Amino acid sequence: MNVGCHLSIRNGFLEAAKTAVKLHANAFQYFPKNPRSLSVKQWNAKDAQACKQFCLEHGLYSIAHTPYPTNLAVDDSELRKATIQSLRNDLSIADACGSVGVVVHFGKYKGADPLQGYKNIIQCLHDVLSDWEGRAKLLIENQAGDGSMMGTALEELVQIRTLCAYKEHIGYCFDTCHAFASGLWPVGSDGWTQLKSQAARLGYFDHLLAVHLNDSMYEGGMFKDRHAMIGSGYIGEQRFRDFLRTIRGMDLPVVLETPVLRGETHAPEIQLVRHLADS
Repeated sequence: MNVGCHLSIRNGFLEAAKTAVKLHANAFQYFPKNPRSLSVKQWNAKDAQACKQFCLEHGLYSIAHTPYPTNLAVDDSELRKATIQSLRNDLSIADACGSVGVVVHFGKYKGADPLQGYKNIIQCLHDVLSDWEGRAKLLIENQAGDGSMMGTALEELVQIRTLCAYKEHIGYCFDTCHAFASGLWPVGSDGWTQLKSQAARLGYFDHLLAVHLNDSMYEGGMFKDRHAMIGSGYIGEQRFRDFLRTIRGMDLPVVLETPVLRGETHAPEIQLVRHLADS
């Protein structure tokens, strides 16, 4: 299983990849630029190429994550323009680094007509992908329901991809904490069995390309996106065993976004995930 964690690129893309190897990870996630800004970044092409080559040599999978302000459903014309430019920039960096794709949240819309929000998402995806020729894909992530219920149902994600004219450039990133928080992943002992059946029926697994593996600090269905270390939250080890058995045979990056104590690393948690997957 390709397991890893989110890493800083403070010292460059290649150093992030080297850090992943030191943690005995074979996957990692990174912010391609300042996570608090939609500004376009001029990146070091040699560093990106070196990262790509290093990952190939060491069997490392990587994914990028869009900055926090990114909102596919945005209405404001200037902000929409900035969002499109930022996403194209993220895709270019991810492609140069050899990453699977760029994780982007589904989007939130606060207007009076929810349908307009979905239209905005599709139009934004079209504007970003209309002439994209790289291998990196946009990976739409399910949301937790905090502040908006948009993007909490698999049907929404699947339909948005289906309606996009450039669907070949779109995949999914499944976040376990978000799914649990939103109620998408039922809290009962057979909750994953129910969700797995739904995902298979919708064809969701056919385009699942990445996973955010996070436990939840809150009980399921409370719409609170607060991550906990694997096994220490309300999802718990047994639910993760059920989930990991399903995705174990899928060749995709599984990335931890969980908290660690100061001075510690994700290395023990990475090993725990592998143990749970095999038990």
